Amino acid sequence: MKSLTKGKPVRVILLFAIPLYIGQLFQLCYSLIDTRIIGSILGEVSLAAVGATTSLSDMLIEFLNGIVCGFGIIIATFFGADDGEKMQKAVGGSIVLGVVATLVISLASLLFLPEILGILHVSEELMPQSAAYIRIILAGLLATTLYNICAAILRAIGDSYTPLVFLVISNLLNILLDYVCIACLQMGVSGAAYATVFSQALSAVLCFLYMRRKYPQLKIGGGNLLPDKVVYRQLLPTGLSMGFMISFVTLGSLALQTCINTFGTNIIVAHTAARKATSLFLTPFFSLGSALSTYCGQNLGAKEYGRIRKGITDTIKLSLVWCVIVLLVVFSLSPLIIGGITASSEGEIIETASLYLKVNAVFYFLPAVICILRNSMQGFGDTKTPLLSSFIELAGKAAIAYLLAPVIGYMGVIISEPVVWMFMVIPLLIGIARNPVIRENSL
Repeated sequence: MKSLTKGKPVRVILLFAIPLYIGQLFQLCYSLIDTRIIGSILGEVSLAAVGATTSLSDMLIEFLNGIVCGFGIIIATFFGADDGEKMQKAVGGSIVLGVVATLVISLASLLFLPEILGILHVSEELMPQSAAYIRIILAGLLATTLYNICAAILRAIGDSYTPLVFLVISNLLNILLDYVCIACLQMGVSGAAYATVFSQALSAVLCFLYMRRKYPQLKIGGGNLLPDKVVYRQLLPTGLSMGFMISFVTLGSLALQTCINTFGTNIIVAHTAARKATSLFLTPFFSLGSALSTYCGQNLGAKEYGRIRKGITDTIKLSLVWCVIVLLVVFSLSPLIIGGITASSEGEIIETASLYLKVNAVFYFLPAVICILRNSMQGFGDTKTPLLSSFIELAGKAAIAYLLAPVIGYMGVIISEPVVWMFMVIPLLIGIARNPVIRENSL
């Protein structure tokens, strides 16, 4: 266990965020390799079939991950306040609520899958492979959630390194199984899905066993799994707020995907590749934001309010440096990046995806501020403002998908995120300026 309430804020945040970044980087690298394997062995149609449902799986996984990350903030607050009894009950509650939410969502998604794929406008050409892939991913959601629960608990008590170890093991196994299932066993896109579920289940089991042995003071199981009204009243609002905050983001992407799926295979492949590259560039912001949610939660519990403001300010400055680096990389190397991701030499794919990256990279300072502020605000108890900001993203992307993109084509999708980012940041800036934790204890 490690307290984030002592030491120089930016150093504490950075050291905590580095394992988060490496973990997310490994996940992205796996995703890129997975895309490469599918594209090079199965072809662009199979790659498009997987890409056509990526927004759906991302939305559900991120919603559930957001819920358990919100639970982690409450655990971090109890840890920072040195309240061991409530912390243990919050750990038990996180496991129970996380499992129940996952089972409900998984079963509902499988039940209505044909209707969902219809809403996504998945073409008849892609439908068989898309349905086969996403059905396996949905059935295995519990494996992903169980790992995320363990990771959230460990990060709440200051351990961001252990989840990284098991995540790396999972991703390396995933890559190996991808090749075996697709190239050797010729299982098609279903092989990629099975490889993902199995590797995530293994990481969840290993992480859970390690956690029980290494941190017996958490007292996982027994009476702590029984509902506690007081603790649940704290877990649910923060968990649901984080879950909906993230799902609004992915719902916006899902709305765009329904439009993109009508533009043809080349545009779907280009967008899939561009989004994967974008995720790579934005990962440091997500990592720092995640670190700040735990940092702010612990410092809120310890009543170290001045450290919260200092941590937020320094982290924003650090993020702006990365924005400049990414801008230079994108304008210099975007065709090589897209070609490496897709294994394609198709001119339309390379040019379209490169244009997407260049337009978005100019505005990356906005998601940097957005990620840091909304995660920080969740960490010190403001669950409404980040939710409002994310709802603006959902509404903006949906409006562009159904009103602008049909008129000007894929260019409407390209400009959607910069436009939406400009509106999203406004309530966050207003909310952070008015928050009593920031105003009454400013440095």
